[in-house]
Amino acid sequence: MTAERARVAVLISGAGTNMAALVYAARQADCPYEIVLVASNDPDAAGIALAKAEGIATFAHSHKGMQRAAFDALIDAQLREARADYVALAGYMRLLSSEFVANWAGRMLNIHPSLLPKYKGLDTYARAIDAGDTHAGCSVHIVTPELDDGPVLGQTEVAILAGDTPETLAARIRIAEHQLYSRTLAAYVGRERDPAFLLDKVRAIAMEQAEAEETLSHGMPCFGIVKGKKFAWFTADHHGDGRIALLVKISGIEEQAMLIERDNVRYFRPAYFGDGWIGIRLDIGNTDWDAIAEWVARSWRSVAPKRLTKLIDAADQF
Repeated sequence: MTAERARVAVLISGAGTNMAALVYAARQADCPYEIVLVASNDPDAAGIALAKAEGIATFAHSHKGMQRAAFDALIDAQLREARADYVALAGYMRLLSSEFVANWAGRMLNIHPSLLPKYKGLDTYARAIDAGDTHAGCSVHIVTPELDDGPVLGQTEVAILAGDTPETLAARIRIAEHQLYSRTLAAYVGRERDPAFLLDKVRAIAMEQAEAEETLSHGMPCFGIVKGKKFAWFTADHHGDGRIALLVKISGIEEQAMLIERDNVRYFRPAYFGDGWIGIRLDIGNTDWDAIAEWVARSWRSVAPKRLTKLIDAADQF
């Protein structure tokens, strides 16, 4: 099966030029994301009309007269109805509530017109010129509760020319933004379908289990208890099946059938492993890594010797 593209919703407040850059980049066949919704806090935003003309679902509602948390909950509901995996802020001129940011932690990006950590907030062009900087630029970062403070994923420098005004500098930085945002977003969402990145995530979880070790078996990384049984395998296009997945132990054929019936895109019966294992795809987006950690811990417990499980059980009582 071919991995689905990540579903991205874009939030705007105005013309939506960065949104447009993301939309047009998504039309390339090798782009790992698609734009599934453009939403705005201004029903008259020009970007909404553009998104509609490009055939993209839109939502626009004024924030005026609404509490911040209530408006953010309204937007959040639209994002979830669109089944968005990620959110891209593109000129969205609203401070976000802590609840909204927490709901999309690690899955919401923003583009800011400065070389962060310089010049957070507004008036970035004038501040760079007034400071005598030789270069300004733009940054894409992960959104956190602190304004313009999340980890920076990518930056582009733009030279400040003699005689530049905030307006002339802004025009050139906007060109850089249009290039940077689509590439950085593609690289970020693409990690969720990159075997090396996914293996590192699985490895970190598996190696947290007591006396865990990593080995290679049948061409696949696997995790077991030292001198004991295996409790997890990582498969990437094994036998050409096109899947990147985690294999863990389960109770048997009934649970296997139930999981596959519930979600036959994410769960599958791994070839050559029998009824006591389930395959969980990691490359279809929106992976719940807390749930993956629970699966790995459960699988470890099913093969761990009693001397280890007794220690875990004793620790759980305190």
